[in-house]
Amino acid sequence: MDATYQINGSYKPTLKRSADLGGPDFFPTPAWATHALIDNERFVGNIWESACGNGAMTRVLETTGNEVRSSDLYDRGFGEVGIDFTTARDRADNIITNPPYNSAEGFVRSGVKLAGRKFALLLRLAFLEGANRANTIFRDCPPSRVWVFSERITFYMHGATAKGSGTTAYAWFVWDKDAPTGTELKWFKPGYKRAFAKAA
Repeated sequence: MDATYQINGSYKPTLKRSADLGGPDFFPTPAWATHALIDNERFVGNIWESACGNGAMTRVLETTGNEVRSSDLYDRGFGEVGIDFTTARDRADNIITNPPYNSAEGFVRSGVKLAGRKFALLLRLAFLEGANRANTIFRDCPPSRVWVFSERITFYMHGATAKGSGTTAYAWFVWDKDAPTGTELKWFKPGYKRAFAKAA
């Protein structure tokens, strides 16, 4: 039995994103999870997808009609290669991405500096926890909105057979330069997974 699976077929949450540490493996974002964001947040201007992988998220973002730039640190056969977002200096009106598990805090620090209007990261809901983040990220630059999924996202390693269901809660964290101070907690309505299943 594959050690990365639990008995019910889902990935162990402590292991499922570990491949990001080495770079060669990755977990594309299901299309419905990106559709949920763009259905509830309006993005004016260009968009930079800064951890594009194989382009799964980019293809959904392009349906907005906005100009979309795609880049990744690793060569996954899509977008600009060798761009380390945590040290980047390029700017964009909007930045939207699902960062590598071990680089989330670095992506936040870069994103709030490089995005002119909105910056959105798909993160574990548990990212809200932790004294260190409370005293740094959330004190200095708290997100404007946190969109919680009412349906669990299941990430599968690229090329793996989809089976089972996710065990980890995720949310879109949105920093909006035009929003009032403070953080608003919101929930996506159920149904996105079914509505966009064929686009996953």
